[in-house]
Amino acid sequence: METPPWLNAPPVEEYPYEETHDLRVGPDLHPGLLALLPYVGVWRGRGQGGYPDIEDFQFAQEIRFSHDGRPFLAYESRTWLLDADSKPIRPAAREVGWWRPVLKDGQATDDVEVLLTEPTGFLELYLGTVSGLKVEMSTDAVVRTATAKEVTGGHRLYGIVEGALLYAYDLAAVGKPLQPHLSARLLRVAG
Repeated sequence: METPPWLNAPPVEEYPYEETHDLRVGPDLHPGLLALLPYVGVWRGRGQGGYPDIEDFQFAQEIRFSHDGRPFLAYESRTWLLDADSKPIRPAAREVGWWRPVLKDGQATDDVEVLLTEPTGFLELYLGTVSGLKVEMSTDAVVRTATAKEVTGGHRLYGIVEGALLYAYDLAAVGKPLQPHLSARLLRVAG
């Protein structure tokens, strides 16, 4: 049996390609992302959540939209619960994923595909549209592990209003129909 060429190869250096959330440094933004350009950066703020059978809660959140020159945005969201005095209680939801404009003949359309994954065992595929500073999307598919909470659908509305990133997230889960779950207002802190 022949030895694979990678078996005795020297160690690999650090990942050689830049990714940035700051349009002033790093690779050029792919032209297909121009409609999503206002979202690129790091956003931080607070919001409120609730759902039937769950007590309403306050949270803080940081969202990062970055790119590496290819036609998609990398997305990461981290949240933490806040007490009545705005002090951190504990980590809360996390999401990672990708926002991809739909390209036709190499040109971006108004359509966007968004893939989001949660560490609690489910992932969502959203299809939506970009209209100015607004992005509206609904789930096309939800996939979950056998141990994940039963999530069956979602609708998200994002917008940049007076320089802030606002969003509302409606959720269908645990046998309940689509209804408000989270909303927040985040300010740009980098990018």
